[in-house]
Amino acid sequence: MTWLAYVALAAYAFYVYALGPVLAFLHKELHLTFTLTSLHSTIWSIGAAGAGLTFHALARRLGRHRLLWLAAVTTAVGAFLFVAGHSVWVTLPAALVLGSGASFVGAICSVALADRHGRQRDRALVEGNLGASGVGVLVPALLGLLAGTAGGWRSALLLPVLTLAVLFAVLGRVSLPAPSAAAAETGRLPRHFWPPAVLVGLSVGIEYCIFFYGVPLLSLRSGLSTADAAAALSLFVAGELASRVAGAWLTRTPERAVSLIGLALAIALAGFLVLWLAQGILETSALFVTGLGVGMLYPLTLALALGAGGGRTDQAMARTQVLVGVAVGTAPLLLGVLSDHVGLLPALAVEPGLIVVAALLVLRVRTAGGEQVGMGVG
Repeated sequence: MTWLAYVALAAYAFYVYALGPVLAFLHKELHLTFTLTSLHSTIWSIGAAGAGLTFHALARRLGRHRLLWLAAVTTAVGAFLFVAGHSVWVTLPAALVLGSGASFVGAICSVALADRHGRQRDRALVEGNLGASGVGVLVPALLGLLAGTAGGWRSALLLPVLTLAVLFAVLGRVSLPAPSAAAAETGRLPRHFWPPAVLVGLSVGIEYCIFFYGVPLLSLRSGLSTADAAAALSLFVAGELASRVAGAWLTRTPERAVSLIGLALAIALAGFLVLWLAQGILETSALFVTGLGVGMLYPLTLALALGAGGGRTDQAMARTQVLVGVAVGTAPLLLGVLSDHVGLLPALAVEPGLIVVAALLVLRVRTAGGEQVGMGVG
């Protein structure tokens, strides 16, 4: 089951890591404004938020196993729409379908890992996202490479569909862990669940701002082509991969999430400031350092939030997924609107602002005894 979740998370992550470069290609190919380009991420986020709003009810009604493979089919439909789409009237609905289906896949795999591994959920989620980062390192370079072929960059979007099909053929009968007795409870989640849940949303906002605007930033500052800038973005994902390799070792001792999140935010802020202000070799090196900081944020904050749900992992994941959808929709869109009005470089002040807000929230969690928040029900 763990390997099923790890590979499915990698397929989900392919689209997450591809979305930024894909939007850069669409921006150039369809001659879109930054605002209209960012609207794709907003539509994606609506799909992700919709997945969060319905996840708990659908998981109870259909079961995690059936919902996983239904989500895989939905993901495939969204991917085929993107491949066929040469107009925003197709690519916008494609973003909605793909955002919904892929988010369901990621959510189901995350709660399954959290429930299966209990107090070791930190390590399981970091390891799962480690595999996702391994895929992510290849995605920008793959899109840049395929952009010059007859199939074009769109052909890359079919690879995760093929992976999910093979996964179903090989491991389609593997069962997922049933929710705990506490998961059947309804009502409000514990109050201490919400600070780490908001941290998940902030972490995703921080990451997606780089995904969506790393390519335009590199093109603007270094004069790289869209394809070359998309390939260079692999350095950011390589930093995330290195971060999660380290995280898989650091999380062997449970309940270290809050300290590691604080360290990761500090590294991310330092790397981004250099990326934002420097040029040349410093700029490309800063991409790696920024990824090094950002890499552990999502899996660790997610583990913290699921652990704070009092055993109600499906409900905790559903609420967290809504916040993720809001973050994906608002952070890049805010950057896009500001970029159209004041320019890309000044607009990127949004990124360090998000990091500072996240750091202040980490301090609040720590003050409230946050090192114990993630223990949950082991």
